[in-house]
Amino acid sequence: MSKPKSGRIEGGQPPLHETRRRFLQVGAGVGGALALGAVDLPAAQAQQRHASHAKHRTSKQAFTAAGALKKFVDKLPVPQLATPVGTLAGVRLYDINMVQFRQQLHRDLPPTTLWGYNGMFPGPTFEVRRGRPIAVKWRNSLPAKHFLPIDHTIHGADPALPEVRSVVHLHGMKTLPESDGLPDAWFTRGFAQTGPDFAGPVYHYPNDQQATALWYHDHAIGITRLNIYAGLGGGLYLIRDDNEDQLGLPRGEYEMPLVIHDRFFNPDGSLLYPVVTPGDPDPRVPPLWIPEFFGDTVLVNGKIWPHLEVKARKYRFRVLNASNARFYRLTLEECTARGKRLGRPGPPFYQIGSDGGFLPAPVRRTDLLMAPSERFDVVIDFAGWEGRCFVLANDAPAPFPDGEDIVPPDVMLFKVDDDRQVSRLLPARLNDIPLLDPLAAVTVRDLVLSELDSAAGSPIMAMINDAHWDDPITESPQAGTTEVWRIINTTGDAHPIHIHLVEFQVLDRQPFDPDQFPTLVFTGPKEPPQDNERPAWKDTVLSYPGQVVRVIMRFDLPTGTPIRPGQKFKYVFHCHILEHEENEMMRPYEVVG
Repeated sequence: MSKPKSGRIEGGQPPLHETRRRFLQVGAGVGGALALGAVDLPAAQAQQRHASHAKHRTSKQAFTAAGALKKFVDKLPVPQLATPVGTLAGVRLYDINMVQFRQQLHRDLPPTTLWGYNGMFPGPTFEVRRGRPIAVKWRNSLPAKHFLPIDHTIHGADPALPEVRSVVHLHGMKTLPESDGLPDAWFTRGFAQTGPDFAGPVYHYPNDQQATALWYHDHAIGITRLNIYAGLGGGLYLIRDDNEDQLGLPRGEYEMPLVIHDRFFNPDGSLLYPVVTPGDPDPRVPPLWIPEFFGDTVLVNGKIWPHLEVKARKYRFRVLNASNARFYRLTLEECTARGKRLGRPGPPFYQIGSDGGFLPAPVRRTDLLMAPSERFDVVIDFAGWEGRCFVLANDAPAPFPDGEDIVPPDVMLFKVDDDRQVSRLLPARLNDIPLLDPLAAVTVRDLVLSELDSAAGSPIMAMINDAHWDDPITESPQAGTTEVWRIINTTGDAHPIHIHLVEFQVLDRQPFDPDQFPTLVFTGPKEPPQDNERPAWKDTVLSYPGQVVRVIMRFDLPTGTPIRPGQKFKYVFHCHILEHEENEMMRPYEVVG
């Protein structure tokens, strides 16, 4: 991928990715009573210059719990299934309550205070059928005070608002705005207070989509990054259909979710979300916000560095990157039972599905690059690997693609037993995906991604088309029409861009020179998307620095929606790096009838 020389900046200062070291993103020098508060900048600056590099990980771990935690000692848990409590207007009704609780995330770590759906982290897994709608009542029974530090200068986090607010977005679901989980549709404990877009406590999900894995998470404006970090993120929502049933894929105990998070922990088990007052005289610099969060500890299904004992046969894994900002480039490497690498590759991945459903055919891959919020449906065949162990390894730079922050190299461990079983071959054909034709697009829109620094070089915010969240809506596609959106990344980071309501197809990427922007000067030919991106349905696309990525989508509302001429349906699009989304890299749009 082409690397830009610089991002769009103010006053000739370096782009955000070169100045993020002013912010403490590790636990160095933080502990005890100071763990959740602001850190003294002078003391933190020197430590951060070292701790942001992987080779200094040992000294950094002295200040967090990671160095004291033995890897691969806990079994991988499987999240419980959500169960309906009755019916509402003829459809199944679920009642999901957000509560504070304590959960032990590692054998040697004291229980951690978390927020979770029905007291679980990750939340319970929904399993539904295509064409059979459900209703979910989302309730908030959380405390009145947040246990993580809030930056009240961030849009939507005004100190006059309730400190703890929540709203649930079912990521990837085609539903109406009142059930989409808009950022301003928040509500407090017992619905005592609600945001301007709140439409009611019961959300309606049509499930009028092909079999796929969606996920639900908090989306409350101003505190999304904190609510998800506290535990309100990572619940899977599996849609099943007749096509999936006839494919003969691994099911039951041979199909498992892998929900991946990264975190920092204090030695007492409490979560650490580090912040630092930058000391910049520019009043626009947020005092507590950090540009991205990168932790030193990886959890899968709510356990730190777990292991899974598997039989020598095929398994299907529904993989979700539920981290705030971290990208993962996952590989399987042979290792000892204790996780020591042996320098030999493990079995390959066969990707069979993406965000929006099955690919046309299995795609063999030796690594999986996953941005935050992406879901990969993969099959791993452990047949022929009896008695061996494999670490699920990660080497994606942070920030991606060429940052120097901490990179935890291990995710989890697979132990293959000697019980070889016969499992079915993967079908050669999985799905039919009609390609959307760019010639059918009625409009081509540009989304320019930029990052803003102060004159002193401190990050201020990330933006789309230089517009703030509260600025007037500028994207108003007509219902039922097809559009092409060009995402133009002038920054030094990769950004996963998520568009609510729609599933889209990636057309191509093309490098350009950011130093000449706003004149768009291309420096190379268009590059075709990856073999797991097209033909495929996506709801999150990876926008690389110094590139234009084109996506095409049709703005269809849920089947059967009555539409009045001129009626407007509000949705949003944003970067799914939560710290970016929270600080202006999110915009509303409306579908017009």
